Amino acid sequence: MSTSIIPYERSTLMNSEKYIALDVHQATTSIAVMDSSGKVVMESILETKAATILEFFAGLRGTLSVTFEEGTWAAWLYDVLKPHVARLVVCNPRKNALLKDGNKSDRIDARKLVDLLYLNKLSSVYHGETGVRMLRELARSYLTIVKDTTRVMSRLKAVYRSWAIPCGGRDVYYRRHRDEWLGKIKEAGVRRRAERLYEQLDMLQHLRQQARRELLAESRKHSITARLRQIPSLGPIRSALAVALIQTPNRFRTKRQLWAYSGLALETRTSGEHCFVQGQLRRSKKQISIRGLNKDHNHDLKGLFKGAATTASVRPGPFQDFYQRSLAKGIQPTMARLTLARKIAAITLTLWKKGENFDAEKLKSLAA
Repeated sequence: MSTSIIPYERSTLMNSEKYIALDVHQATTSIAVMDSSGKVVMESILETKAATILEFFAGLRGTLSVTFEEGTWAAWLYDVLKPHVARLVVCNPRKNALLKDGNKSDRIDARKLVDLLYLNKLSSVYHGETGVRMLRELARSYLTIVKDTTRVMSRLKAVYRSWAIPCGGRDVYYRRHRDEWLGKIKEAGVRRRAERLYEQLDMLQHLRQQARRELLAESRKHSITARLRQIPSLGPIRSALAVALIQTPNRFRTKRQLWAYSGLALETRTSGEHCFVQGQLRRSKKQISIRGLNKDHNHDLKGLFKGAATTASVRPGPFQDFYQRSLAKGIQPTMARLTLARKIAAITLTLWKKGENFDAEKLKSLAA
């Protein structure tokens, strides 16, 4: 079942508190166990199967804290281990800089992970809400099909452009114009390639409609989607996707945490913040450097809020009025849309947490 790399005395494994790191792969899982004093007391290699992993954990005693990295196996392993451990941290691999330093192997990675867990230096990825799992999976399916459709459309236009055939707009995709567009391609092989892309596009558009219907049908089972649809520019699809991607508003204590998760938070850099003036400690007047939006975020959620802001900026309503006032103040259009996206995100979180209905009169109090 397992291969023990380093043997340890059984008495050592009976300590009250243990820290366990798993480096998970398709066939095997490397495990490192550390006791409360920071000493590695066991290392093993197990087959990546639920029964094997649970049998290993059944042999451990005491309070168990476990970690592994977010990845392909994370959701499955979280469900397997959660009922059997006191603390479970699915960590963000983008922030585990220690794993990139020095030699690398499964055993070394497991040891480094358990060190970070022991020091409480891991950044966790949310895995707590199961009530919206069906909606979440349907949202993933819908978003994947949308991205695939966009990719095929881009390839189709690339075929025409590669032969110097202008193809702006959306006419090139419509069935009623296809014979006309295909007739512009004189090379038989290229025309055949374009025909295959059209077939892919037709199939994906059909699948997209099916995925859309399933997503909307499932979203109706969650009452919060009806409330979120009251927000201008958050229609049925965006409301369903917001619930699926956020899962629960309680994971965000403030709107700024949601902004960071959505890639709408500004990153700043500063150093030497204080100085002494005539023996008195003073804060430096040096300007804080703005480095742009945070890069570690949920890309789908960022696209949702930015798309909603773009729609709201051109559609008559309270958000368009806010956008126009921002432009009148001299704010650049891109920054005005960013501010509007942050406002929509803040309102979404507030309505969800408080269970209130959307009220345009309260927009000023929710200003981003």
